[in-house]
Amino acid sequence: MSVQKNTGKAPSESPRLQWDDVRYFLELARIGSLSGAARKLCVEHSTVARRVEALEQSLEVRLFDRLPKGWSLTPEGETLARQARRLDDEAQAFSRAAVGVSSLKGTVRISAPPVLASHLLVPRLAEMRSQWMNIDLEVIGESRDANLARGEADLAIRMSRPTAPGLVARCIGKMGYGLYAANGYADRPQPEWEFLGYDENLGQVPQQRWLNQIAGDRRFAFRSNDLAALFHAARAGLGIAALPCFLAAHDPTLCLLSDHTCSTVRQLWLVMHPDVKRSPRVRLIADLLVNLVGQTPELSLEVKQP
Repeated sequence: MSVQKNTGKAPSESPRLQWDDVRYFLELARIGSLSGAARKLCVEHSTVARRVEALEQSLEVRLFDRLPKGWSLTPEGETLARQARRLDDEAQAFSRAAVGVSSLKGTVRISAPPVLASHLLVPRLAEMRSQWMNIDLEVIGESRDANLARGEADLAIRMSRPTAPGLVARCIGKMGYGLYAANGYADRPQPEWEFLGYDENLGQVPQQRWLNQIAGDRRFAFRSNDLAALFHAARAGLGIAALPCFLAAHDPTLCLLSDHTCSTVRQLWLVMHPDVKRSPRVRLIADLLVNLVGQTPELSLEVKQP
């Protein structure tokens, strides 16, 4: 009878991977810099480096070349990044399917333009609290389009029809604009009027193009990429701004310059991924948003100065 000598070494095993390490690796592969991946993941850049290095040690494969201007995938890293993307797609599909079989309890995340979120959705949803008592809402005010396929939000309100494939979109209303200034500002001679507008990054949005036509050669005294900043600048008497009627129509510090009718209309689109459309809680909040927009007269083009 032969006896096998104990060498003290464990049998060869496949590496035990931590999914979070793969997630950090994939985000760094997408962005290419520690700082960018850290911002996306809401962690310190040292955490990203540590998790990726842990994955490299587990796999015994070098995934990145550390370069002065960023982290570049090695050929082995490129191969594994493709597989990681497939795993991530499957994980996101699993998460969406879980939402689809859920109940009226749980969390629903809504992405919307910041001012629309803070000045319209939040106050009106608060008034409807009795209709979503068992649901926890997360309202995310952001100018970018949330990636619904990756679960960044369950529902999104956007001001243009989505172009990404595989999304369900419905036009739920139209948002009108008017020319607004602080009370008494319009008493100045019109050649002395000054204007408040978006910066060059948003210079092509319809309401800014309309405002440019009104302003002509007159001065833009203040510009911003933030609608809330333009709103407060108008309230402070800095000049005249093109503002959504829902935001400005009932503000007692502002007046509508009714001699200048705005033909600019922005459609509001409610967008979701078809996988989450089956969720009772997502459907409930979607229906509330449709009703909320439909019952907000300030969104109408017919708003007049009292």
